[in-house]
Amino acid sequence: MADQQHSDDSLLDKISEKIHNRSASSSSSSDDEKPPVSHHQPNKPVDRPVGGKKSVHKCLGGRRAADLFLWRDKQRSASILAGATVLWILFECMEYHFLTFVCHVLILSLAILFIWINSAAFLKRSPPHIPEIAIPEDAIHNLASELRFEVNGAFAVLHEVATGRNLKKYLLVVAGLWLLSVIGSWCDFLTLAYIVLVVAHIVPVLYEKYQDQIDAFSHKVSLKAKEQYKVIDAKILKKIPRGPAKDKKHL
Repeated sequence: MADQQHSDDSLLDKISEKIHNRSASSSSSSDDEKPPVSHHQPNKPVDRPVGGKKSVHKCLGGRRAADLFLWRDKQRSASILAGATVLWILFECMEYHFLTFVCHVLILSLAILFIWINSAAFLKRSPPHIPEIAIPEDAIHNLASELRFEVNGAFAVLHEVATGRNLKKYLLVVAGLWLLSVIGSWCDFLTLAYIVLVVAHIVPVLYEKYQDQIDAFSHKVSLKAKEQYKVIDAKILKKIPRGPAKDKKHL
C-alpha cells in the first residue's frame, strides 16, 4: 500500500514538472517573438556633417548666431529678418536718414515715458520701472579679444597674399575683391548688408534641408573647375617667369 502511494506521488511530481517546463518554454518563446521596444524620439533637427567633417551648425559657430541662421528659434529669426526689412525700407526706399531716425525714436520714447510717469499718480497706477543699463567690463574684454584675433587672422592672410607665395590664393583674393567692387557699383553698402543678411537666413537652412543633392552637384562642379584650372595652369601660369627661390634664413 505504501509502495503504491509512493508511485502515485512520483507520477504526480513528473506531471507537474512537465507542465512547468512547457509553460516556461512557451513564455520564453513568446518573449522572443515580441518586437523590440523602440526608444525612437520625435524628429528633431539633426546636425548632419558637411563634407564628412562638420555639421552646418558647427560651421556657423555652434552658438546663438547659428541657431538664428538655421531657424532653430523661428520667432526670433523671423523678427530679426522683419526688423531688417523695415529698416531697409525706411532708409533705402523712403530715404529716411539714420540720424533723424535715431532722434525721432528717442523723442518718442522719452515722450511716452514722461506722460506715463506723470499720469500714473492721477490714474493711481504704479509708474514704469526703468532698469539701469550698464555694460559689464568682462564683455568688453571678451569682445576686444575676439576682434583682435579675427583682425590678426585677416592681416596674416593679407600678408601671405601680398608676398605672392600662394598664387592660387592670390588669384582668389583678387577675383573676390573685383566681384565686391562690381557689386558695390550696383548698390550701396546698406543694400549690400541687407542682401547678405537675407542670404544668411536662407542659404544655410536650405543647404541643411537639401544637403545630399547640393553636395552631389557641388562635387561635379568642383571636378570641372579643377580640370579647367589644370588647363589654365599648364597653358598660362607655368609660362610666367619667376625669380629664383631664396632660402629662408633661420635665426
